[in-house]
Amino acid sequence: MSDSAITYTLYIQADPDRVWQALTEPALTRRYWGVSFETDWAVGSRMDWIERGARTGDPAQVVLECVPNRRLSYTWHTFTPQWAASVGIGEELRAQLARERRTKVTYEIEPVGDTLARLTVIHDGFEPGGTLIGMCSRAWPLLASSLKTLLETGAPLPEPGHEGEQGSGGHETYER
Repeated sequence: MSDSAITYTLYIQADPDRVWQALTEPALTRRYWGVSFETDWAVGSRMDWIERGARTGDPAQVVLECVPNRRLSYTWHTFTPQWAASVGIGEELRAQLARERRTKVTYEIEPVGDTLARLTVIHDGFEPGGTLIGMCSRAWPLLASSLKTLLETGAPLPEPGHEGEQGSGGHETYER
């Protein structure tokens, strides 16, 4: 991790097609992340995030690159008051996040032999020393591990502090 980017690589016992499905299909993203995306995944298409009943959309929240089973990139989401209320984030923190520049997430998927895929998550463009990079640097390992666990065992990791529930929006890792 640098002061403006997070890179996280993991190996998953699944083929690239299955990893791609876990990144793009709402039924799967809801299971390990608690988020679903409404988009057609075409470059330039808008992405709406649906998390805990709140829809977050913005014209600048778009798909940047889409090469099925290999590479996916999009702008990170918009921090609206509706999103913050749905996930329990206070207005002061929400406003602080909204003031930081928009970031970008890229997933690179590579086959490793016949039974493994290497998934690299690159989240970049952060404000150096900003609040968002701190939150995301704690959230990405949990999210990626939950995705891996889901694909390898059929069940995601439980949400921290909510045993028995599934998925994690990542904001829970913010130390208030």
